[in-house]
Amino acid sequence: MANFIPITKKEFANKCWQRISSYSFTANDTICPLVMQELPKAQLSLPIAIAYINKQPVPVALQGIKPNSNLLVDKNGKWIGKYIPAAYRGYPFLLANTEVGKHVLCFDQESDLLTDAGQEVFFDDSGEPSAAVQGILNFLTQIHNDRQRTQSICTLLHEKNLIQPWAIKLKNEQGEVPVEGLFRIDEQALNALDKDDFEEIRQTGALPLIYCQLLSMQHLQALAQLANHIEKQKTPEMPDIEKIFGEGSGDQLFKF
Repeated sequence: MANFIPITKKEFANKCWQRISSYSFTANDTICPLVMQELPKAQLSLPIAIAYINKQPVPVALQGIKPNSNLLVDKNGKWIGKYIPAAYRGYPFLLANTEVGKHVLCFDQESDLLTDAGQEVFFDDSGEPSAAVQGILNFLTQIHNDRQRTQSICTLLHEKNLIQPWAIKLKNEQGEVPVEGLFRIDEQALNALDKDDFEEIRQTGALPLIYCQLLSMQHLQALAQLANHIEKQKTPEMPDIEKIFGEGSGDQLFKF
């Protein structure tokens, strides 16, 4: 279980950390929240849905067709998908809110990435956060700020009645597998908007989210195909992800 604690000189001055090499911590994540800035890359290979998390609509990557199952990470913790959501790439770091409304950078001390000697240091010789830690802080701050924008856009889409339940039924060798609890953009309602409402949607920057979600739905059956490959396990090789999901996005760990 994760145990994030604030990074302070008292606790971390003499500690080191290693960069992430395993995504096994995501193995039970059927969905993962996304932010606006990453949607254009995510929609190239991932089905994107809308989920209500804490009663708030949020764009999410659909990573599995069964509860508590992520098809995009293998049993060895290797990410086999073509895009890694930004929410995962900051691990084992986390930007947490304080009671006074500020943010503090935290580290999961239960991860195996905290060491006495290793790849990266938390603080440099002058006692300031190392360049690597500062880069991660900047990345997580970007995600935090973009999450606020994403939430505002999704709230507006909800208020305009542009979000509808998504009845997903994926086919496999046993028949149809329903995936419940997800939502999608109501394309018919979007086309029926009057001029003023559509202009409001456009000015808020919501159109990229709308189009990315709609275009990404083409990857649903590819996810079912991946599930069938994994369930069969007739060969020791992993399925050809390039062929199933298309060409990769060339993603870098701490960049969108």
